[in-house]
Amino acid sequence: MSVSQAELEKDILVSLIRSLASLTEPPTCEMVEKKARQMAAVFDYDGDLSNIIEEALIAVDTRMGAGVSLVDDEARHDEDWVRKREIPTMYSDAYEGHLKDDGWHSTMVRSLGDVCTRILGHLQDPKSEGAWNRRGLVIGHVQSGKTANFTGVIAKAADAGYKFIIVSAGIHNNLRRQTQERLEEAFIGRSSDPNNRVSIGVGLIDGYKHPATLTTIHSDFSKKTAEASWKINDFSVPIILVIKKNVRTLDSLFKWLRELNAKDGRIGDVPMLFIDDEADNASINTNKEDINPTRTNSMIRRILRLFSKSCYVGYTATPFANIFINPDAYDEDVREELFPRHFIYSLDPPNSYFGPHKVFVDDSSSERIVREIDDCEDYIPSSHKNGDTVPELPPSLYRALDDFIVARTIRNLRGQAAKHCSMLINVSRFVSVQKQVRDFVSERQNKIMLAVKANYAKALPAVETDEYMGRLKDAYEREFSDCGFAWSEVRGALFGAFDHMRLLVVNSKTEDVLDYGKYEKEGVGLTAITIGGLSLSRGLTVEGLTISYMYRNTRMYDTLLQMGRWFGYRPNFEDLCRVWLSDDSINWYSHIASATEELREQIRRMRRAKMTPEQFGLYVQLHPDALLITAANKMRTGQQVTVSQSFNAQLKESSRLPLSPETSNENEVLIAEYWTDGFGGKPAEPTGKGWVFKGVDQEVALDFLGGFKVHKDFAPMKGALMAYLDKIKAAHPVVDVLLISLQSGGEDEAAFKLGVQQRDASVAAERIKDGGWLLSKHRVASRGDEKLGLTDVQIERAKERAREDPENESMDKLASDLHYRRERNRPLVMVHVLEPTNNDDLKGRRIPAFGVSFPEGDYSTTVEIVANKVWIEHMYGSLTDDPDEEDDDE
Repeated sequence: MSVSQAELEKDILVSLIRSLASLTEPPTCEMVEKKARQMAAVFDYDGDLSNIIEEALIAVDTRMGAGVSLVDDEARHDEDWVRKREIPTMYSDAYEGHLKDDGWHSTMVRSLGDVCTRILGHLQDPKSEGAWNRRGLVIGHVQSGKTANFTGVIAKAADAGYKFIIVSAGIHNNLRRQTQERLEEAFIGRSSDPNNRVSIGVGLIDGYKHPATLTTIHSDFSKKTAEASWKINDFSVPIILVIKKNVRTLDSLFKWLRELNAKDGRIGDVPMLFIDDEADNASINTNKEDINPTRTNSMIRRILRLFSKSCYVGYTATPFANIFINPDAYDEDVREELFPRHFIYSLDPPNSYFGPHKVFVDDSSSERIVREIDDCEDYIPSSHKNGDTVPELPPSLYRALDDFIVARTIRNLRGQAAKHCSMLINVSRFVSVQKQVRDFVSERQNKIMLAVKANYAKALPAVETDEYMGRLKDAYEREFSDCGFAWSEVRGALFGAFDHMRLLVVNSKTEDVLDYGKYEKEGVGLTAITIGGLSLSRGLTVEGLTISYMYRNTRMYDTLLQMGRWFGYRPNFEDLCRVWLSDDSINWYSHIASATEELREQIRRMRRAKMTPEQFGLYVQLHPDALLITAANKMRTGQQVTVSQSFNAQLKESSRLPLSPETSNENEVLIAEYWTDGFGGKPAEPTGKGWVFKGVDQEVALDFLGGFKVHKDFAPMKGALMAYLDKIKAAHPVVDVLLISLQSGGEDEAAFKLGVQQRDASVAAERIKDGGWLLSKHRVASRGDEKLGLTDVQIERAKERAREDPENESMDKLASDLHYRRERNRPLVMVHVLEPTNNDDLKGRRIPAFGVSFPEGDYSTTVEIVANKVWIEHMYGSLTDDPDEEDDDE
């Protein structure tokens, strides 16, 4: 595709979106198609309009919610200051125009602007007198537009009068460079490339007052920069720096500010805004000198302390580490900690976001997207060391490569040849191993290309006799047969997939750069196969990511989510996206996606209750799933820790089950005994999937749970659950007990025998060991089980709340177990009998399990759990692989 045609398509799309923005009602598909044809005639374009129409439909339908914030009401802050004084809009207007030029619909631009204005209101008015500081946190979603948001906040802050702006863009050069480039387009308006210092982006507007910057795409703030004699007040425009979160960089910046700008140790006349992107990074679990968390943290606090008027705003999609900052910590030298004491703002993702819920929680879409890696351990074991030899790549990785080539071909057939298309391979933190992986992939890529070149133009054979053509056909039939094109069409277009295909190793030791902009200027789409470690795991945007292959064994919540580069926006190719992960990682991602959904919902509930950031911080620290984050650093030294936990609004289940037949039989006898007695004389009410006993005395439920035998690894959690039930007994003296049973599973009510529910047990060896079975996705109950036993009125009320819930990401706005849990409003004990399938060793087994669902509202109730490294690893898996310790990679 020529440069002019690619640019022409973008011009048509932007013009089409702008024309649709004037409509009062959302346009139909027919209306968009009609306007697209009209625009094509104006631009004298006779090419395929399908992609233009698809992207326009997505643009006009994309909406962003207002989000929700928790604020410290005692801080005497008036967030309406943004509306009470007249604020210029040059920078924010230019930025919004830039977004529209980039294809954003005006509705989306307007909603982003409204959110940025709300966040600005949480900052201090830069014109206000006296000394002040503000601390806040904005929680976004991985790859969902946090950069677009903080750029909007920066533009509005500059309009309002913030004079000095620092953006800390993670700990790696490639992310800092990427952020610098984006801000040059959207705010600075001038390229910092010494070979091309021209006005760009917003800078093309007549009369635009370019902000000053002391960093470039090639250079961070350095000692050399600090030795210059510039002062902040030498500039009449805002100054912005884009820096790495690096001790030396921060130290150089601090010295320059102190020595050339401070009077009597303070800078009193310059309002300063510090944007800390990836705010949780370099804060925990690293011992590298340049990103030492204690020194990094103290240097940021020292810089903030230099300014009498300062605001610090952290941005992250994984807020766990930030919440563990002690809000009361204070040091005479560096002053207040970075805990977001003044506000926490949770952003809503746009409705077109391809996020964790779609990939891991929604069973229908997850089944299409996620693929299991079951062979990598034999080739690149998760415990491999720096310098180890890679004998060969796992077959699953070669299958993923085949998928990528076919997917790129289909995207080309859909008219997306000028769009970027990427594959991500993340199997090692070591540069030496990454290079070996690159060599194998390069060799295979070349063999496939030669096979395609020799065969793609030939007549379609009955059987693909060439090995590599046969593999590509298998990939098509296995994954993409419903893509809208026949194999004959895909086959004939395969060679085009290799146009502009580049194989890149992305880490701190390589010169390979993911320079998508270079290809955009040429009007072509880069087809990138990217191999790397931490650089691919945090912050860096991989454009057009279609196929992801990741085999890493970390269980750290924040690290896992940040590795999810596959989240984002996938216009007109979402159906082609595939994510390859180990079974263990699939389960952990599912678990984390549900946990973070619950965390965001908790912010909304706490907002309604007018609770503060510090109260939310306490809630997160007491969240059962936060134990891993709290204790991980100490666990590496084997230190035992005592952690307070709350099970407020949680469902906790015995997802690691004992496999002893004797234990299973004893638990079935226990179930029958209490069932016979009606759990203390309560009637058994049928639910259609078993029976419910309502209003069971807490003591009866505790006796039942006490007698229920569990796997030794789950015993401490069982004790904590029983202790918590006992603690909330005054507020909840009775519970409901739900016996879940399937008639088709051998149910026999007369014999007090539950019908089994089948669960897949065809898993890797590490999931069935030590006499225990770790259930898939760490889940015992099926979705919707918590509605069993509710009245029709309660069920309908839960469904209504789900439909009105802006946090509900299910495609049909269906009610979740959390919605049903809120309607029950009392503890629920659920009892199951499971039958393992797809495992000959466990065939025919009946294995009882249980779960306890706790009501919400018991914010201050906690129990203490004593944990050591062994217990943590039983509950959460190995703590050995933390990508923040990638000494050889980064």
